[in-house]
Amino acid sequence: MGRPKAWLEWHGSTLLYRAAALLARTVDGPVVVVAAPGQELPPLPAGVSVAEDPVEGLGPMQGLAVGLAAVADRAETAFVCSTDMPFLHPAFVRRVLRGLAPGVDVALPVARGFRQPLAAGYRTSLAGLVTRLLAEGDLRPGMLYKHCEVVQLSDDDLLADTQLARHDPELESVVNVNSPDDYAAARDRLPPEVLVECFGALARNGGHRPRGVRAATLGAAAAEAGLTLDRHVVAALNGDQVTRDGALPLVAGDTVAFLSADAGG
Repeated sequence: MGRPKAWLEWHGSTLLYRAAALLARTVDGPVVVVAAPGQELPPLPAGVSVAEDPVEGLGPMQGLAVGLAAVADRAETAFVCSTDMPFLHPAFVRRVLRGLAPGVDVALPVARGFRQPLAAGYRTSLAGLVTRLLAEGDLRPGMLYKHCEVVQLSDDDLLADTQLARHDPELESVVNVNSPDDYAAARDRLPPEVLVECFGALARNGGHRPRGVRAATLGAAAAEAGLTLDRHVVAALNGDQVTRDGALPLVAGDTVAFLSADAGG
């Protein structure tokens, strides 16, 4: 790529910020970024922590071991993804995690023709097994799968979820950025379409009527509505999450309601 993927910009956010913030708005548990030794990271969302990988050059299995161990005392399951997935949708994350039924150790999507070990669900109790396999020289995720119970999720399995089928029918959640051309293509894509509506004093000229806009972040959605996210304005995402975080990532199907904070919104 020629430059760190974590710092690459995508419609008003870095790839790393978008991935971390999207997971934070999707899951109930902790969100952890695994960093290489001495790696400088871009700003992260509030509440997202960093676990430093003590060993460099061992690939995704080492990062998996560090990440699972970092949350094992706070969560039984984890969604594990790479930094460079700008089209990841919460519906995909939720569908994959539902694959971790009792007795299942790994929910592994086989999407768009490939296994997706870095867009998969894992039991956090696997941290010790991964560490042992690494010590034995097994650096490939496929070696892990030989030692635990894996459920593979095909395209059809994934798209049986109505929300995922509606908002990500091509399963672009698993599309990543591996080359400058990939990044250019991803950067040229339009932001997702979301619904915006305004209430109270903000509902000028019929602003209370929902309308579709293209916006990858909450701040961009506010700008499309002619608003600035300051102390006078708050936003409710999908009817519940109230925030002023302009960098909060938005995805297809989101509804953003802007309210006047001065009016008690």
